[in-house]
Amino acid sequence: MSLKKDSHPSSAAFDVINQTLQANEADRKDALEKAKAVVAFNIKNSDGKEEAWYLDLKDKGEVGHGLAPKGGKADVTLSLSDADFAQLVAGKANAQRLFMGGKLKIKGNIMKATKMEPILKKAQGGAKL
Repeated sequence: MSLKKDSHPSSAAFDVINQTLQANEADRKDALEKAKAVVAFNIKNSDGKEEAWYLDLKDKGEVGHGLAPKGGKADVTLSLSDADFAQLVAGKANAQRLFMGGKLKIKGNIMKATKMEPILKKAQGGAKL
């Protein structure tokens, strides 16, 4: 199942993140133990259209489309542009700088947002953005 949306070029990264989580059971368990959170991403493309994905790093260790797994809710929601998300996943942008510059909006438990950075780093090599 692909999570990619053609309207949002950086969405391919969610497939890579999901593959990264599914590929190695030890890595997935490690991510769940460290994060203990559902992180939602609200991504706006260049046309102003928004799409949402979530990283379930609380229960299943998977990525899905929408703001949270069915019946659940996100601990933290990050809102940013498709281009800024691509830079973040590629390691060319820093979440803290994006936040300070007003390009990244965070709702919910901001400390939980910092827990997903290792997951993004693992996915960096595989995402062609």
